[in-house]
Amino acid sequence: MPRRYLFYVEQNYCYGILRPIQNVLRSRGDEVAWLPVGDAFDRGGFEAGERVFDHVREAIAWSPCAVMVPGNFVPGFIPGIKVMVTHGLISEKRRKKDGVIYSFIERGLFDLYITHGPNTTTRWRQMADEAGYFEVAECGWPKLDPLFDGSLRRNASAGPVIYFASTFSPRLAAAPRLFDTVARLVAERDWQWRIQFHPKMPAAVTDRYRALSGDRLRVVDGHDTLQLLLDADVMLCDTSSIISEFALLQKPVVTYRNLSPRPYMIDVREPSAVGPALARALQRPPEVMRAVAEHARETHPWTDGRSSERVIEATDRLVESGLGHLRPKPRNRIRHWKMRRALRYYRLFPTR
Repeated sequence: MPRRYLFYVEQNYCYGILRPIQNVLRSRGDEVAWLPVGDAFDRGGFEAGERVFDHVREAIAWSPCAVMVPGNFVPGFIPGIKVMVTHGLISEKRRKKDGVIYSFIERGLFDLYITHGPNTTTRWRQMADEAGYFEVAECGWPKLDPLFDGSLRRNASAGPVIYFASTFSPRLAAAPRLFDTVARLVAERDWQWRIQFHPKMPAAVTDRYRALSGDRLRVVDGHDTLQLLLDADVMLCDTSSIISEFALLQKPVVTYRNLSPRPYMIDVREPSAVGPALARALQRPPEVMRAVAEHARETHPWTDGRSSERVIEATDRLVESGLGHLRPKPRNRIRHWKMRRALRYYRLFPTR
């Protein structure tokens, strides 16, 4: 009998993370449905033939065996085991109130956490041993499957390609601080610029860059990053998990005032240093490339393009074994009530 898997999604990046899983599930005859939640998610990105629910009541009635979530929250009242499929590779961003790295915040909502490599698996397994109410499986990140399975091809370019990706946080964002630098480099260097902004980047910033658009610079809209990662020779960024994604392709990254610069990054603190750093990165310095390779081994050693299959296998093992061997999850009454209120669903709290 085919199984049913629900994708609970709140952000547009979920498309790229979950569609490789959907492809595998469909290929073996299983059923998939999406439950988009919140105003931040663009429902216009769905493709013909994808099952989409309008309300959580439909998802509950559908009774999936598992709920897969590239995010931090999931309602406990939807049937099925709850699987957190990470929404990004490990980042050094920390929660202000206690300094905890966001990649290691556990909220007592999931039964299974998917990790992408040793630098996340080790800590999550320690947390699982301490908590006792969830499991951990290292599978790699499904979003990256198309980069490794040969389904994407690099586009030809007239010159070296610089991919500039900036986060939106006023405290961290490079884009507002580097506009004059980028404008000068566009005029002086025969480089091709591809610029992509976080959806929350202020229009006052994005409009300035769009005004530079021409033969050497293009602002790329949308939430899909894979083709940009593949096409670029060097990345320019600030503090974002996409830095790790790019480095997995054995390419150098220049960062501007990164919160926790690592050996595989060429970090600069002043705008005037950006141009020389990019020129150096294009030469692929041996010491930097060795650090890039080590980072890839620790972050995402899976290069076979089959992470989606491993996620499904880990999920199915827990579906088949059940949750009886795990401790009950925390009740989280306030958090669950907030989710019920947001989803307009007010039945009794589940026992687990």
